[in-house]
Amino acid sequence: RNNGLLSVIEKLKGSTEQEVRIVLLGLDNAGKTTLLKSLASEDVNTITPTQGFNIKSVASHGMKLNVWDIGGQRKIRPFWKKYLENTDLLIYVIDSADKKRFEETGLELSELVDEENLKGVPLLIFANKQDLATASPASEIAEGLNLHTYRDREWQIQACSAVSGEGVQDGMNWICNNIVNKKK
Repeated sequence: RNNGLLSVIEKLKGSTEQEVRIVLLGLDNAGKTTLLKSLASEDVNTITPTQGFNIKSVASHGMKLNVWDIGGQRKIRPFWKKYLENTDLLIYVIDSADKKRFEETGLELSELVDEENLKGVPLLIFANKQDLATASPASEIAEGLNLHTYRDREWQIQACSAVSGEGVQDGMNWICNNIVNKKK
């Protein structure tokens, strides 16, 4: 049994259910909506590109995570900033198999972390699509994104496959541990 998890839940029992605002961003086709459905334990076989945004509330570790999944097409990205106020955590999803877009995704991410509204906000990067043979390992992506230079916030890169669900729960545990620590 995971005692860490139980102690987290114990700590939260005293408080009413915490609401946590999470913004889920990344380029189009990175797998954001699939990931969100995977978190909410929904069928991931019927997904079309997100035009506006999806919101799902996921109960986890005694918290209510309100996740805003915002479309990643180039024409939508300028609107990302509108959603960043009062964000408790940023999840950024990367298609680990799409090497041609690593530079583009890196630029978008570095612009995001400079946003005033995201100052010091913990960052979880899902290196998604690890089920594909052409996927780059998370460590390589972390290096390419210069994550080690992010000193003003907690961050984590988590290899995952939104389709199989592998690695997704590990990311969730990290989120919940970090938010609990931050909100203490």
